[in-house]
Amino acid sequence: GVRDVLFLYEENRCSMTYMYEYPEYLKIKLPKKTARRYPAYELYLYGEGNYAEENKNLLLTGIPVLFLPGNAGSYKQVRSLGSIALRKAEDVDFKYHFNFFSVNFNEELVALYGGSLQRQTKFVHECIKVILKLYRDREFAPTSVAIVGHSMGGLVARALLTLKNFKPELINLLITQATPHVAPVMPLDKYLTDFYTAVNNHWILKAQDLRNLTTLSVAGGFRDYQVRLAFLPRLSQHDSALSVVSSAVPRAWASTDHLSIVWCKELILATIRAFFDLIDENTRQITEDPKKRMSVLNHHFVRHPAKIFEENPETFMELTGAFMWIPVKTPKWTYSVYNDSDGKYFTFPLASHRKSYSHVYCGNSMLDTSSWIYGCMNSNSSMCLEATDLSWRAELLPGTKVVILKLQDYPSLSHIVLQVPPTVGNKYTLDCEFFREDSRTVQLPVTHLFSFGLSSSKILLNSTGLLYNVQLQHFNQVYQAFKIHIESHCHSLKERKPSVYRLHIPWSHEDSITVAKVPSSTEISAKLHIAQPQNDHRIPELNIYSSSDCQYEVILKTSLLQILGQVIRFHGGAFPVYVVSNILLAYGGQLSKLMSTGQCSDFSLELVRTAKPYKVEPLISIIVFLHGFHWFRVIRESLSLPEVDAAVLSSQDAWFPLVSLILFLFGTGIAYWSGVIFSTSLRLISSLWLTLIRPTVLQKDNKLITPRRLCGVLSLALVSWTTCGAFAVLIIYLQYLIKDLDHSKKTSWNPSTDTIKNQSSMDSTSKATPQSLSNSTTVAEAVNSLKMHVTILNLFTWIVLLNLPSLIYWLKNLRYNVRLDPDPCRSTAIVLVCILEILMNSSTSEVKSSKLLKIASKVPLPLSVAMLAFGQMHLYRVPHFVTFSLLLHMLCCVV
Repeated sequence: GVRDVLFLYEENRCSMTYMYEYPEYLKIKLPKKTARRYPAYELYLYGEGNYAEENKNLLLTGIPVLFLPGNAGSYKQVRSLGSIALRKAEDVDFKYHFNFFSVNFNEELVALYGGSLQRQTKFVHECIKVILKLYRDREFAPTSVAIVGHSMGGLVARALLTLKNFKPELINLLITQATPHVAPVMPLDKYLTDFYTAVNNHWILKAQDLRNLTTLSVAGGFRDYQVRLAFLPRLSQHDSALSVVSSAVPRAWASTDHLSIVWCKELILATIRAFFDLIDENTRQITEDPKKRMSVLNHHFVRHPAKIFEENPETFMELTGAFMWIPVKTPKWTYSVYNDSDGKYFTFPLASHRKSYSHVYCGNSMLDTSSWIYGCMNSNSSMCLEATDLSWRAELLPGTKVVILKLQDYPSLSHIVLQVPPTVGNKYTLDCEFFREDSRTVQLPVTHLFSFGLSSSKILLNSTGLLYNVQLQHFNQVYQAFKIHIESHCHSLKERKPSVYRLHIPWSHEDSITVAKVPSSTEISAKLHIAQPQNDHRIPELNIYSSSDCQYEVILKTSLLQILGQVIRFHGGAFPVYVVSNILLAYGGQLSKLMSTGQCSDFSLELVRTAKPYKVEPLISIIVFLHGFHWFRVIRESLSLPEVDAAVLSSQDAWFPLVSLILFLFGTGIAYWSGVIFSTSLRLISSLWLTLIRPTVLQKDNKLITPRRLCGVLSLALVSWTTCGAFAVLIIYLQYLIKDLDHSKKTSWNPSTDTIKNQSSMDSTSKATPQSLSNSTTVAEAVNSLKMHVTILNLFTWIVLLNLPSLIYWLKNLRYNVRLDPDPCRSTAIVLVCILEILMNSSTSEVKSSKLLKIASKVPLPLSVAMLAFGQMHLYRVPHFVTFSLLLHMLCCVV
């Protein structure tokens, strides 16, 4: 599954964007108050060559666009948009042009640490005010700014509307690129999840107030393994919001990874073309008409008719010119054009076809933007006098543009007219065909999830038509994944245009298109980004735009590899929860063993014994089931318990059957091998240490708390409070690791081992001395303590890893502020420092005699269940559960 997500995706079909002149970034001077409040952030204006020189005095006359980089993103990523917009402005002699600004967020890791998201949002608000002031007193001064946000930059742009003093009319257009809108990729701190909740709730509750803001979200598709879903929340899908996957964008038709979406030439061209089509000629700014903005975005990002955008195109016209009028009466027709000096009109009478056929399909491989197909409304015996332009009904596909008309919808048309203008040097083909929809629509039931690719569904398309629609029945969930093999066979070996295969998902704009030579064998992956909504009964289709006289065989099989890939894609972020849950179960098993036998078992053996899915999974399933009842939710809310994460995922149609079992087993595997590697590494390091430095006496300190250790605890608590909690956690972790190496040395070398060896060489009837028994007991105790310490350290390792992003953020911003504020793990760090300072100096002998051991050994199981119930979408809760379990262990040492 990991291999499918990280490696088995389509090749990069994006072209690189290039600058024709050296890019320059002009730093915009901010007000002193703003610069003092946000010392790490900056605002820049993009420019090249003469354009950059002209703008150094900041006498700007263009249309402002603000680019917001994402997680660890650079302000220089604006160059692709800025450069292509500049070239486009040169094409229109700078009648219109755009000024691209970019914010420098100091490449902060906001996808992993949410404490700075609110700060970034407020800074962007200040930047918008500064930008608009630059245009003050200009002839066509803008009153709003368009924003392009990459990754988390798109979320920051949406968060602007949650600010109290922000005026919504300051933004008229928002385009987000690969932005995780619904939930954070890794919910590692509370500030991150709270920020998401505030933004999404505002957009859902205030949807009516956002109608004047047009929003476009572009997702990268399956190549983007960092952000699996960049669609806007479903409830905010009002008339002014649009979400598309880059593989469905006309003239791009390519999936992009998380970074290439910023420079993918095909996508950037579509974006810049849309920008220029959005300009109002009267104001010379982006139009204030929301309907026009949505029309432009639909034109460039959803369905492109291979025509230059017109707001109100002329639909009625007279067909003029000295063209030949040629009637065509056959239901299927193909015409190849090459160096045709005479213009022609081909007319297809509809009266003779309406009874036999329901639809007409026409295709044209000439990809210019002129009109080419018309519907005749008034004609005489030889020619059409008045016609309506049907070219706006066309759809652009790779290598062709096609029109599919339902004859019943056009009762007033007498003829279909195809125009072939005089051409010199151009070679292209036109095809037309009348057909019945039921004869070209076939149903193909998808194979069962648990067929594992052993069975297949197959269908043979024997007809010689130009279009087929293969309906994929029962394909509606994100956990389904299939391989579709399409084999084409042709009757003759003449040169043919390629076939186009489109996987069409009717409830979301996530189509994928494949172009294949004819004849050929082609494999297509079929999987979903979004599950079918409950009230939507439309069926996904495989559209085959075929070649004449060719036969197609479609074979569909379940792909186990891609199903596992979907599990990773949708739930990979929850793996730490399942790993820690397994370690916690093994830890509880070790405490139980210590209580019953007085011996601590090995971690790997205890993991095999205790980490059983049936101990955890049924309880999670019962909780999810009960969550569907109103009375259960009322009880949960009365107890102030958070929502069950599995129930939330289920409501979002992202919960698979048996997915929790798969994740649990995978977590068991990771926990097992991490434990083996960890303990082995510890023994190797301690053995190497003893080889280099062989001590004469290993000191033993029976006191858990000493003045020196108390000073150490207070010092680390002070470090946590005044600097960064994760830094204090890392220090105590390293201290524990060194202490564990000391415990490991005790088991690797001890003076008592010589005594034990001597005793074993004595006569079997002789009795061991009390000193030798005491020494062997000491070694056994040291071994038991080491096993327990290794498990605790294993648990603690995951706490350190989950808190690492805030530490990295703090280190990166240390020059601006010594104290991390807000700090997501400050209070947890202080508690952990106190607990671990005692645990690292404890032994199992103290724990065995404790009255609390029975409780401490029973608690890890319910904690493991609670962790899986409440931690999958909130990873920052995991350290709290572990800390509580370690707290009980610490109390066992002192009580």
